[in-house]
Amino acid sequence: MARHLITSALPYINGIKHLGNMVGSMLPADVYSRYLRQRGHDVLYICATDEHGTPAELAAKERGLPVAEFCAQAHDAQKAVYDGFELAFDYFGRSSSPQNREITQHFARRLNENGFIEERAIRQVYSPTDGRFLPDRYVEGTCPHCGYDKARGDQCENCTRVLDPTDLINPRSAISGSTDLEVRETKHLFLLQSKLQHEVEAWIDEVGDEWPQLASSIARKWLTEGLHDRAITRDLDWGVPVPADTWPELAAEGKVFYVWFDAPIEYIGATKEWSDQDPDNRDWKSWWYEPDGAADVRYTEFMAKDNVPFHTVMFPATELGIREPWKKVDYVKAFNWLTYYGGKFSTSQKRGVFTDHALEILPADYWRYFLIANAPESDDSSFTWEHFTTTVNKDLADTLGNFVNRVLSFSKKRFGEEVPAGAAAGEPEAKLGEEIASLLAEYETQMEALQFRKAAAALRALWSAGNSYLEEKAPWLEIKTDPEGAALTLRTAMNLIHLYSVVSEPFIPASSAAMRAAFALPTDTAKWVTADEARTLSSVPAGTPFTVPPVLFAKITDEDLESYKERFGGAPE
Repeated sequence: MARHLITSALPYINGIKHLGNMVGSMLPADVYSRYLRQRGHDVLYICATDEHGTPAELAAKERGLPVAEFCAQAHDAQKAVYDGFELAFDYFGRSSSPQNREITQHFARRLNENGFIEERAIRQVYSPTDGRFLPDRYVEGTCPHCGYDKARGDQCENCTRVLDPTDLINPRSAISGSTDLEVRETKHLFLLQSKLQHEVEAWIDEVGDEWPQLASSIARKWLTEGLHDRAITRDLDWGVPVPADTWPELAAEGKVFYVWFDAPIEYIGATKEWSDQDPDNRDWKSWWYEPDGAADVRYTEFMAKDNVPFHTVMFPATELGIREPWKKVDYVKAFNWLTYYGGKFSTSQKRGVFTDHALEILPADYWRYFLIANAPESDDSSFTWEHFTTTVNKDLADTLGNFVNRVLSFSKKRFGEEVPAGAAAGEPEAKLGEEIASLLAEYETQMEALQFRKAAAALRALWSAGNSYLEEKAPWLEIKTDPEGAALTLRTAMNLIHLYSVVSEPFIPASSAAMRAAFALPTDTAKWVTADEARTLSSVPAGTPFTVPPVLFAKITDEDLESYKERFGGAPE
């Protein structure tokens, strides 16, 4: 049994996330975590809200709330949505926690002791109108590289280039909108990434070849362009404060650490939050500190491509610079973007589906399956209501849902409320068993490789195999001339339903639970299905009581489709 540490990029605190955010980090991490648990591995899945930085302050200001109160409410609101999607975090923490503050300050002190932090005087944008220095995200303007007119002072979200506020064309204050800006001198702490470049390159050479090309290519591009020393403090009221015992002057000025310095550290901080809830039975360091056991941990990160540089270059540079044996990532599963009809999701323009609204109209399993089956792994993928409707109706309603309903309903009608015995398995059942074992092996292979679209295709093929068997045997005709043969067919099909309930659980947990609960098996503790069990299809013996569950998946009608497009926006004009 292996130990697996899994993290997904921290969702930012300033609002409910859209479907692209869900499929780019948290959902695939959940699917993988569930699969590993079923295979008997020791898994710890950690995530948290990313609560520091300029957007949190601006969002709190818009709501008229103190930033701490806003973040507490927003954390609970996000957690409620993720619970609705059945994301099985072992812990969902907060980057504003005392644990993250403690560990972040420790990392900063160690970097300073090792000569990788330097205090520098810089010239920074100051707004006389606002009466304050403006952190990078408080400055907006036009990107000098792509011309996007809403670029932030730290990064252009359109072309993903890292920026400084002084790079922007026609800069303005994000607080007041004032263009009356000055550049004044102030002091900040800089992480000397340039001194760590060769160590990061050596580490990438050691582990990066195993990563998907998307992740490794982004990391190597940053290294090829050269690592620059970057400021890791900001002038904000909300954040992890610079420790006064090391930098008394900056602490007195109220400097806090840059959100992208403390946010990755929150993976460790959240694990300590989890551990501190039950310290007698949980040891956070065994997951993160190599001398305490973390050397044996397999660490996998999930994130969208815009987060890759921070997790593959900047945070590893921090971990290398502290000269302590903290666990570094083994595998980075990076995703491209999910678009909405080829364009961006937009809260302000009311375009696209956000996760809370998604759960208002359909259960989580509809979304979970569609998103993973169409995950943007090799390229960006586009959400359209037409594609969503076709996928739900064909794969979930027709292929899986209809199979479950017609098998159980027909058996109940003809043989009562217990699994019928029927004849001994014959050649069709042996052929089916070999096919199921082969398809299950393919499904396992793709899940182990974190190839989610291919895994979904293998799962869909498992479901289709049951329908092909049912059409071949045609028990509704068979029962007229060979009742014992029809009973065998239905018993075999019921065993397929139970198999589906087990192996589909990472994708559609609620529906899997409903399928499994259909059978009154007092000792049903199966975590997975072995190849032999797949071949024999005998987990549900004759005489087992069963019930017909409610319809697993309702079809999306044309009227539904039009109403969704009207509410959320369809294809651009």
